[in-house]
Amino acid sequence: MTFSSAPPLSGHVTVPGDKSISHRSLMLSALAVGESRVEGLLEGEDVLATAAAMRAMGADIRRDGNGVWHINGVGVGGLLQPQTALDMGNSGTSTRLLMGLVASHGITATFIGDASLSKRPMARVTEPLSRMGASFMTSPGDRLPLTMRGACPAVPLDYRLPVASAQVKSAVLLAGLNAPGITRILEPIPTRDHSERMLKGFGADLSVEIEADGTRIITLTGEAELRPQAITVPGDPSSAAFPIVAALITPGSEITVANVGMNPTRAGLFEILSAMGADLSFSNRREVGGEPVADITARYSRLTGIDVPPDVAPSMIDEFPVFFVAASFAQGTTRTSGLDELRVKESDRLALMAGGLAQIGARVAEVEDGLVIEGSGGAPLPGGKSPPVIAASLDHRIAMSFAVAGLATTGGLTVDDMRPVATSFPGFTALLQTLGAIP
Repeated sequence: MTFSSAPPLSGHVTVPGDKSISHRSLMLSALAVGESRVEGLLEGEDVLATAAAMRAMGADIRRDGNGVWHINGVGVGGLLQPQTALDMGNSGTSTRLLMGLVASHGITATFIGDASLSKRPMARVTEPLSRMGASFMTSPGDRLPLTMRGACPAVPLDYRLPVASAQVKSAVLLAGLNAPGITRILEPIPTRDHSERMLKGFGADLSVEIEADGTRIITLTGEAELRPQAITVPGDPSSAAFPIVAALITPGSEITVANVGMNPTRAGLFEILSAMGADLSFSNRREVGGEPVADITARYSRLTGIDVPPDVAPSMIDEFPVFFVAASFAQGTTRTSGLDELRVKESDRLALMAGGLAQIGARVAEVEDGLVIEGSGGAPLPGGKSPPVIAASLDHRIAMSFAVAGLATTGGLTVDDMRPVATSFPGFTALLQTLGAIP
């Protein structure tokens, strides 16, 4: 699909439900006894893969005509043996969190995925889950396809996270739900805390203490009994990032994205953009289902390059691709570091963003753990008379980031494949049309 110079963007829109919360809503509801109701669930391919996997392990999951999802759970410890391989599609979150669930149940499950997911390493999850008693047969490089056998009873774990990863943390906590005794996680660098919030909401005995140096100590008592819940999923801040950055770099634009999740462990992008001079305002602040929510208004802004502190990375890790686009239009230099995690996402996001931005005329240097970008000072990037073709490499966030970049080029660009966007943001191009970006 080709994206080219856009008129000023305007409008009031919403984005799909938060992907992280949607995954966890299905999983925890499937472990509760009784019926949970979930409104606003992200109905992208990644979340639907989670729903299919939980059905395969015994949960009764259905969507009614009003878009509300009803989940009747099997109880902690009640997961059933799946009869076929669990196809995770492109979803690394589904894979790693479901491995945590299976780890403390006496069942065997095989996980498969698409070409992109099958390249992603799983050792960071298999290592702690092995210490809890699970066993694994993996493809070379600790990748999918893999078969795991859970342990029942599993061994509770005292674990210090070696990397800042909400997926690893969540996998260990989910395994700890059905392990007798106390599972304790030490988290030196805070990551998104949806799992902790939702586990408490479902009735798990979980506490969080913060040490003087900022380390979070998360303690979970196993053999939990979870209670069904009514959940409203807020809009995904990672999805909201795309129209917001589009407005910031397209002259004359002013848009509002309503009902965006503002969890502090996810709001790093908005803080960094504000530090660069972005005209962002937050209204109608409220709490929905234990999560802070707000409406965000973004207006075209003259951004200034900054050095992004490495410790902010966990709170905006999924937003860095579109952040690099914003930095390409700033005045001066933006430097990022500590982003090794971006090399093992759906793609090597550092390499793809550096290469693609260079193709459309941005001045960018790739370093080992980040990018250094010399911005255009607000001027549009050239793009190309014969629009350059950007290879998204089956990565939804790369595809959407360059769609946004194309709106502020003089010559436009073409994204080679927009289909992966359906994994997280069905209706993305329709939203751009609503804002006036696409004729």
